[in-house]
Amino acid sequence: MRENHVVTCFLEHDGEVLVLKRSSRVGSYRERWAGISGYIEEGNAPSKQALIELREEAGLQEESVALVKAGLPLEVVDEKLAIKWVVHPFRFRLEDRRKIALDWEHTECRWVNPAEIRDLETVPGLWEAWERVQ
Repeated sequence: MRENHVVTCFLEHDGEVLVLKRSSRVGSYRERWAGISGYIEEGNAPSKQALIELREEAGLQEESVALVKAGLPLEVVDEKLAIKWVVHPFRFRLEDRRKIALDWEHTECRWVNPAEIRDLETVPGLWEAWERVQ
């Protein structure tokens, strides 16, 4: 089984959390809701990769967000894909929602009450990742 380390970033604003719908052009979990996420590139600390993903996927610069919490990593095993994901979750505060600019990896975004994450068709382990940064 392959092991992949990834970051998942949750953005919050006025008590709501941003979820993004993955496009049909991504490699896995197409059309599922997720946080801002990506593979941790070799040589990058998870915290650095989180900021890179925020910039690439949402158009956000480091000064636009404030780190609230870096959660403990969690393992999510996908037997079907034969992958063990090691998810490094982060929670950031965003002051201005208008600064979000989605890239090709997502088709839409939505601000939700955090409890609503459980009711969405998400990537595996999204709720558990959120629990790590509460």
